[in-house]
Amino acid sequence: MHISEKYITILGSTGSIGTQALDVCREQGIRVEALTAQSNGTLLEAQIREFKPRFAALADPVAAADLRLRIADTDTRVFAGAQGILELISLLSGDTVVNAIIGGAGLLPTLAIIEAGKNLALANKESLVTAGEVVLTRAREKGVPVLPIDSEHSALFQCLMNGRREEVSRLILTASGGPFFGKKREELANVTREQALNHPTWKMGAKITIDSATLANKAFEMIEAAYLFDVPMDKIEVLVHRESVIHSLVEYIDGAQIAQISDPDMRMCIRYALSYPARAMTSGKPTNLWERGRLTFFPPDEETFKSLRLARFAMNGGGLLPAVFHGANDAAVELFLENKIKFLDIADLTEEVLHKYKNAAAPTLDALLTADADAAERVKVLAKG
Repeated sequence: MHISEKYITILGSTGSIGTQALDVCREQGIRVEALTAQSNGTLLEAQIREFKPRFAALADPVAAADLRLRIADTDTRVFAGAQGILELISLLSGDTVVNAIIGGAGLLPTLAIIEAGKNLALANKESLVTAGEVVLTRAREKGVPVLPIDSEHSALFQCLMNGRREEVSRLILTASGGPFFGKKREELANVTREQALNHPTWKMGAKITIDSATLANKAFEMIEAAYLFDVPMDKIEVLVHRESVIHSLVEYIDGAQIAQISDPDMRMCIRYALSYPARAMTSGKPTNLWERGRLTFFPPDEETFKSLRLARFAMNGGGLLPAVFHGANDAAVELFLENKIKFLDIADLTEEVLHKYKNAAAPTLDALLTADADAAERVKVLAKG
């Protein structure tokens, strides 16, 4: 099937990944069946009028009611609330769903996409960090491909095609290092919200930008990679690469390292997920390495940026701990953005909750969601302290 013959849905279409996914749709002539957002009815209306989807939804019921009135002259049917998004998914006839919903709200839509038997182009990391085993077990049972959109996992996905899985020695995730690369703990004691939001390479939402500054985002990506590619944590490493041109590498048992290289542009990852197993042509400028000049590489400082160690602890413990890690960090970042805790408190509070949490093996989805929420509440209590 040619990419222009596909019929896709984008959940979270007004966010950074969602709007870039629509750029790919424009470029490739992809038809759009449905669009959803949290509450940005103004932008969603503009997208509806351009792409003319069958369905649309807003998680905010008040905004959905307003949108329904504003697009009454179109043929698009509007759904409201979290349940409305799940209902929309059940009615889809298209091929692929991009899940670009931010945060824990993306988990149930991920499972609904799998139940509907659609190709899942996944940008919502919480789906795997919180409930990776549940999600991927169900995807295997339903025969649903999970196509990663994150640049690092897309890179690994592509590099893993160069050998058999039993020949993989290491997965190497690259990291920009964030705005505080080279700093020690004592230098980060009084970091401000504004400083932490000043990322050197990527323009992202506030939550993911703070996670990048603490390297928690890379820690989550380690957990995602372990689940996605069924690789133990002791075979997953992080390499700081400031220029963000090499997006990740796979090392094979013969010592060969295969890397995926491109300029930082999420549209490439989205395009590949939507065109897979083929590659779609683009008119964009290819990466010019001689213009780039020197590329640099450094080991991560896991003493200063302890989230990487916490990810290994959580994943090696298994059970509830990855969900606890996510929930605790999520709450800590929220408190930092509200200027209620200091920058170093984010990882410190997460560590305290994670190490004290009573684990349980083979948890259900409800147990994982409960642990995630419980960990968040424990962080808030500790912060009041």
